[in-house]
Amino acid sequence: MKTRKLGRTGLDVSILSFGASSLGGVFHEVDEAEAIRTVHEAVDLGMNFIDVSPYYGLTKSEAVLGKAIAGLRRDQFYLSTKAGRYGADAFDFSAKRITASIDESLRRLNTDYVDILYLHDIEFGSLRQVVEESIPAINRLKEQGKIRFTGISGLPLSIFRTVLAESEVDSILSYCRYSLNDTSLLDLVPLLASKQIGIVNASPLSMGLLSGKEPPAWHPASSRIREVCSRTAQLCRENGIDLPKLAIQFAVADERIPTTLVSTANPANIRKNAAWAQEEPDKEQLEQVREWLKPIHNETWLSGRPENNEEEQAG
Repeated sequence: MKTRKLGRTGLDVSILSFGASSLGGVFHEVDEAEAIRTVHEAVDLGMNFIDVSPYYGLTKSEAVLGKAIAGLRRDQFYLSTKAGRYGADAFDFSAKRITASIDESLRRLNTDYVDILYLHDIEFGSLRQVVEESIPAINRLKEQGKIRFTGISGLPLSIFRTVLAESEVDSILSYCRYSLNDTSLLDLVPLLASKQIGIVNASPLSMGLLSGKEPPAWHPASSRIREVCSRTAQLCRENGIDLPKLAIQFAVADERIPTTLVSTANPANIRKNAAWAQEEPDKEQLEQVREWLKPIHNETWLSGRPENNEEEQAG
């Protein structure tokens, strides 16, 4: 599979990478043996970057992934996990918790280091604490060799601007902001490029909005966004357009976005996703679908503390 450089990390990451949230039964119950086979299949297909978090499946995703990668050579893949989020409403960005968290993750993952540690969904915390306490903590972990590179993640794009104005990290992980319905991540690219910060894009299907089916009931999108995406999915079915396929192809096509995460615990699905990622999207279909989605282009939803969403509210 094609690879791209992840900012100044020097990591050559596959354009499509593996999000391990599904391994924890986040979306539905999974068969553990099948989940492990899915990880092995992804790596065999050239997907060399795997992302996880203790939050996914409340540590189950890390535990299952740990079993999966025990059967692989550590030089076959890059691995990232996260710290700071441990439940739907459980956040702790203190240096003490982050330091304990990486040790817990390393034990579950059966490895002695991760390539990147991201602070998870920082919009739910104090950005002042992130700058003054959390990032210095992950820099110390880097010095200790427990992690190779540092990062921050979240939904509102303004959090990256705020934190990067005062701090240095090696990578950001952004989700639902570079997909067929929302390409606002591109507004951040010049800043990230100037600092040589790597970009990991997650959720090319916009957490189910572009799956071709009804998104999950818990999806935070407004009724307007859901309705337009539902109507688009219906039009795709009527016109013989495979919406998930087009969404993945669109997400991996831009050279400025090094890698895009997809998550599944099904080997057949990961094979399908990998095959799609290596084909060019149909330009006419792409134009048509983006036209159908135009009424909600770059519309998002609130995530985290109100003060960390001011840019989104203004937009």
